[in-house]
Amino acid sequence: MSDYILEMNHITKEFSGVKALDDVNLKVKKGEIHGLCGENGAGKSTLMNVLSGVYPYGTYSGDIVYKGEVCKFKDLKESEAKGIVIIHQELALSPLLSVAENVFIGNEQTSIKGVIDWTETRKKAQEMLAKVGLEHENVNVPVNSLGVGKQQLIEIAKAMAKKVDLLILDEPTAALNDEESRRLLEILLDLKKHGVTSIIISHKLNELEFVCDGLTIIRDGHTIETLTKGVDEFTEDRVIKGMVGREMTNRYPAREGVNIGDVIFEVDDWNVYHPDDAERKVLDNISIKVRAGEVVGLAGLMGAGRTEFAMSLFGKSYGQKISGSVKINGKEVHLNSVKDAINNKLAYVSEDRKTYGLVLIDDIKHNMTMAALNNFFSKNGVVNANDEIVSAEEYKKRINVKATSIEQAVGSLSGGNQQKVVLAKWMLTQPDVLILDEPTRGIDVGAKYEIYCVINDLAKAGKAVIVISSEMQEIIGTCDRLYVINEGQIAGELEHEEMTQEKIMQCIMTHNRKGGE
Repeated sequence: MSDYILEMNHITKEFSGVKALDDVNLKVKKGEIHGLCGENGAGKSTLMNVLSGVYPYGTYSGDIVYKGEVCKFKDLKESEAKGIVIIHQELALSPLLSVAENVFIGNEQTSIKGVIDWTETRKKAQEMLAKVGLEHENVNVPVNSLGVGKQQLIEIAKAMAKKVDLLILDEPTAALNDEESRRLLEILLDLKKHGVTSIIISHKLNELEFVCDGLTIIRDGHTIETLTKGVDEFTEDRVIKGMVGREMTNRYPAREGVNIGDVIFEVDDWNVYHPDDAERKVLDNISIKVRAGEVVGLAGLMGAGRTEFAMSLFGKSYGQKISGSVKINGKEVHLNSVKDAINNKLAYVSEDRKTYGLVLIDDIKHNMTMAALNNFFSKNGVVNANDEIVSAEEYKKRINVKATSIEQAVGSLSGGNQQKVVLAKWMLTQPDVLILDEPTRGIDVGAKYEIYCVINDLAKAGKAVIVISSEMQEIIGTCDRLYVINEGQIAGELEHEEMTQEKIMQCIMTHNRKGGE
């Protein structure tokens, strides 16, 4: 019998005459963790949707050989019956149902008469949670009361309950912090010991390097190569070369021709209380300054208060009992609504592009122009559709959005291109100050580089840019100066030449010690 649990041979898949996959081949050995990587839109998720029956047999050409047998899956249920389970990037949990109900949703534990046996459901749910390190979790609480990291592990428990042999994870750590990511990867290694084969799609190359036995690179719908740990060079630089077709000696483009001017954005003594608890202070006396042409980073650990700070500034979108002052271009402004923020030339690109940034069922053109509609694309309440088209076409070209046309639905774009549409949406409001919250989350190195170039262009145009990122290396590579935020307070300020990961962590640790005194 073959060493391979899975062989996908000559897979070709088209959408409206465009080849998303062109003669792709993939081989996965039994019991290994196999990585799948490539730029956004390369075809990774499409290939896994073909495998799992989301795109049924007959909608693609080529063969899927699983456990030595040619499979022709008509839907997800058929592939799951064979032990193939896919966990998508957007978690498929029902937020208001309990943990136990979610673990067995679509796989209910029923008695002989077809009635759900709740005692058995809870008992088995507890067993499944124990396998993913959540043995002490209450299975009766609604799943939306848990953090994203635990929800991701519940998805794996749900897969375990379906007697999984081949587990496919699409960007499983995109929304997790470093600690949660490491925990999830450790669980994959533990599942491997129990004979479960995994395929993991990820842009976090250091994680793939840590956890994978083999790695297949896909570029523009073609298989480029498969690297094997212990045989081939298995480094981030080597993988990047395969993904983008060239060596990327510098992942952060140099910022040239930028003149840093006067302070144009100033926040003083900013205090914010939790939206659900008027006694709980989330942000305490935060003061920052940003100059024209300057890119300033907000560094800190998850939960430090960086997003809360950005959202509370942006038209008081977060919190209550907000106090402090904001000056833009030397003039104090009162940003009591999102409309006030836009009118005063402040823009905020949210970390959650799908919930707060885009209307996924609408097209690129409307998504790009919606925030600027009132001030730039309408007169006396009448929208100028021609101006919309001209501007959307200009920005599609300017920031290299890969799409067939500006009429294409945003939901059909890859993550990197969706992020570019969000950036264009706020650039079209012609702001003086831009806050970019996790601007490169869940996108590949090639698209990241393009977004760094956009940040440089904004600085060159004299904008004040604030970047929030959980990747310390990204903050160091893109910013001129940074503030370290810890537990809702400023823990330190570092100039460019002082910026190192060690220095940032030192600021946090020193601040923690002061707080504990």
